[in-house]
Amino acid sequence: MTEERLGKGIKSSRETEVLVIGAGPAGMCAAVAAARSGAKTLLVDKNGVPGGNLTLGYVGPVMGKVCGGTLADEVAQLLGVYDKFEVHFDSERAKIRLCGWLDGQENLSLLLGCTLTEVTRDGSAVTGAVFSHAGGGIAVSARQIVDCTGDGTAAYLAGARYEIGRARDGLVQPVSLMFTLSGVDEAIAGVCRHEEDDFAIPQGSYLQTVAQANKDGILPASVGIIRLYRSVIPGERMVNAVQANGVDPLDAEQMTRAELDLRVQEQCVIDYLRQKIPGFQNARIKGSSSVTGVRESRRITGDYILTGDDLLSGRKFADAAVHNAEFCIDIHNPEGTGQAEAEGCPPRVKPYDIPYRCLTPQGVDNLLTAGRCVSGTHRAHASYRVMTICMATGQAAGTAAAICAAEGISPHSLNAERLREALIASGVKLLE
Repeated sequence: MTEERLGKGIKSSRETEVLVIGAGPAGMCAAVAAARSGAKTLLVDKNGVPGGNLTLGYVGPVMGKVCGGTLADEVAQLLGVYDKFEVHFDSERAKIRLCGWLDGQENLSLLLGCTLTEVTRDGSAVTGAVFSHAGGGIAVSARQIVDCTGDGTAAYLAGARYEIGRARDGLVQPVSLMFTLSGVDEAIAGVCRHEEDDFAIPQGSYLQTVAQANKDGILPASVGIIRLYRSVIPGERMVNAVQANGVDPLDAEQMTRAELDLRVQEQCVIDYLRQKIPGFQNARIKGSSSVTGVRESRRITGDYILTGDDLLSGRKFADAAVHNAEFCIDIHNPEGTGQAEAEGCPPRVKPYDIPYRCLTPQGVDNLLTAGRCVSGTHRAHASYRVMTICMATGQAAGTAAAICAAEGISPHSLNAERLREALIASGVKLLE
């Protein structure tokens, strides 16, 4: 790094083989995979604790499925929810366990509280990144970079092509906040994990009662369903209900207004549950998202764009980096409550593959993507955006980055079979 750059607010510099930006579910798995593949790896996140939606986002349960043997299985065991995909984990315990998991990995270093501000390039190749910290800028040079920011920020700064929202109007799925209630009476309180998961209350159907409260103005206009998930701790429910529509997640002012609105909605939902739903009379809030939950923003255009038809047909690919991914096409209505398609019953997919080409951005080199920003259409994204699938894309991208760093090759020229062999050797059941 030149003295001129060091004089412009850059207080320190570092070198690494693989740089992973974003320590959410995808980023953690990318970093661990790269480190276990032998690459000197640096994982950087803007927040003070890793985990992203697993911790600060308070998102649960861990949804989606992929083939066995991925790091998603390992994370599920850490969280105490292995084979319990419909049960929410303890987000506070997750902070401790995930910190320990990352800190205990050989070849892996962690930088927290550092915000990405710039990427450096040499022609089409990304060579590093600059981060902002209270103590000054930190410049990191790397052989390979994995963008796990969720918003595709590193790829965007590198000039990669991207799409956002649905084709006809650019609208994205609503942003939201999730929270956990304790003090719930397990003997009489029900669960409502999705739009088909009804239960009886004195007023009749739980789902219909909530929908009527929405129509009557008792609940906020955007809250037409209140999803209730069991927790690993008795007497708790994870609540997925509040949302803000028409918000551009890349606009700071809109996101600020959404955060304020969502907190008001949160209190309305808590009051409603305590007053109207059996088992919640003594419920109290235990914890909530520390960051606004973004379902959809940039989708970085890769060498292949995964489509909704690929998912519905259960398409398999010769260069599959993720195998047998499965989650419904869950498009939360960008313009109102419920689902955008097949109200009350999101379209089901057949187990599908995600090809390696979805992780390699067009026109940019030495950079891979993982998580919800990988290449796909609005419909396909609505399925692969969930955490289990994001973790699998992270593992694939981290493994690919380590191979490319060691062999001095471009991710675009990496033979996908070489990647698949490495993933299979690590235990991923790509052939089953």
